[in-house]
Amino acid sequence: MEWTDPISIFLLFVLTILFIMKTEKFWNRSFREDFPPGPKPLPIIGNLHIMDLKRPYRTMLELSKKYGPVFSIQMGCQKMVVLSGYEMVKEALVNQADAFAERPKIPVFEDTSKGYGVIFSHGNNWKVMRRFTLATLRDFGMGKRAIEDQIVEEYGFLMKDIESREGKPFEIATIMNAAVANIIVSILLGERFDYKNPTFLRLLNLMSENIRLAGSPSVTLYNMFPALGFLLRNYKILLHNTSELHSFIRLTFIERLKELDKNDQRSFIDAFLVKQQEEKSNTNGYFHNANLISLVNNLFAAGMETTSTTLRWGLLLMMKYPQIQSKVQEEIARVIGSAQPRIEHRTQMPYTDAVVHEIQRFANILPMDLPHETTEDVTLKGYFIPKGTYIIPLLASVLRDESQWKKPDTFSPEHFLDSKGKFVKKEAFMPFSAGRRICAGETLAKMELFLFFTSLLQRFTFHPPPGVTSSDLDLTPAVGFTTPPMPHKICAEPRS
Repeated sequence: MEWTDPISIFLLFVLTILFIMKTEKFWNRSFREDFPPGPKPLPIIGNLHIMDLKRPYRTMLELSKKYGPVFSIQMGCQKMVVLSGYEMVKEALVNQADAFAERPKIPVFEDTSKGYGVIFSHGNNWKVMRRFTLATLRDFGMGKRAIEDQIVEEYGFLMKDIESREGKPFEIATIMNAAVANIIVSILLGERFDYKNPTFLRLLNLMSENIRLAGSPSVTLYNMFPALGFLLRNYKILLHNTSELHSFIRLTFIERLKELDKNDQRSFIDAFLVKQQEEKSNTNGYFHNANLISLVNNLFAAGMETTSTTLRWGLLLMMKYPQIQSKVQEEIARVIGSAQPRIEHRTQMPYTDAVVHEIQRFANILPMDLPHETTEDVTLKGYFIPKGTYIIPLLASVLRDESQWKKPDTFSPEHFLDSKGKFVKKEAFMPFSAGRRICAGETLAKMELFLFFTSLLQRFTFHPPPGVTSSDLDLTPAVGFTTPPMPHKICAEPRS
């Protein structure tokens, strides 16, 4: 039985009150009068009763209308401060970057990564791992011609797979995940996988399922009340999946170790293992196996999920708005013709560039960002936020801020075009977050999005399956840690 419906959740609380009462965190510490305002919490459950647990960002957007750009909520016994709107998120993450640079300890991610890796790590471990990750990704071609060639080559495999569908309806999620994952896998492992490779498909399925489960109501419940873990099926599946993923990664780097040559480093894992050997005598070093496992897991998940999900939204939106798809194809024909799209074409293609940016803005795939934590006492808009406070930068409120976007709830590439049709940058465009914890793979993701999207629309026209009109297509996001489109089928018609 999965405990996600309201009655089951209520019963769950009744069953576990004794567990919760025994923990010190049950009793709220007192907060100063100038702490950000918010809805009144109930004992034990906090504001859980008013939250849309499947899409909590929707509740937060509504609350921001009542309480303003800085407000508080309480999930169980955890006080959280939500930042809403471009100006407030920028003030915190950019202008006061160091004060908002920490990550809170979230039970499910502490269980799966133990504070190691880069995404959910803390303090010096995070600083060392992020520095190593950025430098090594650059060494292996991020933002350079080498990785561009890799993307172009991978698109060739994706195109052949789509062509084999012969215009019939198919679900693109798995092969899109595979194509995008192969880019980061080529950096991590120094090789690519065939789309039908059973090990690869298993890894992709485990990763996709974990990302979905991490945003499920029952795992949210676990993060509030870890004592409930033994009752929650989703949580147990997530732990089992993580164990299988970690076993694969561990086996991979053990194999790499057998033929490691520090003068011929062929992958990210090789670079880490060389660093590990150099630091062998340092008992307080950071280059240990636990960090490597979490780091590879982090990069595999982030490198696949965000870009693949954005591209899937892109194709869905092109089917929804065929006139926009046609304009992109006209620009591709005019600027590139039948040549292979390259990153150098982007500056000559303002409309296509605007469409790619608008897909990212509209898709809003990480609506609550990843949570932050204050590293010191902070004053924000006259409110006092103590050190160690859980912070939610509501990216959904930035990407749909009415003061920054003319039609925030409408898919409109004109958001990124001036009156002469030239591309314009927007400061409120923050799909990769901002500040110290901005996505480490932003450069790679931007390159992938432009090259994959442009190449796909150069060779195919995408439309809904027979009997489905563009107006029938549902733009409601699915539930998960990220917000992918609902499952749907597409038809890819080859262009002559």
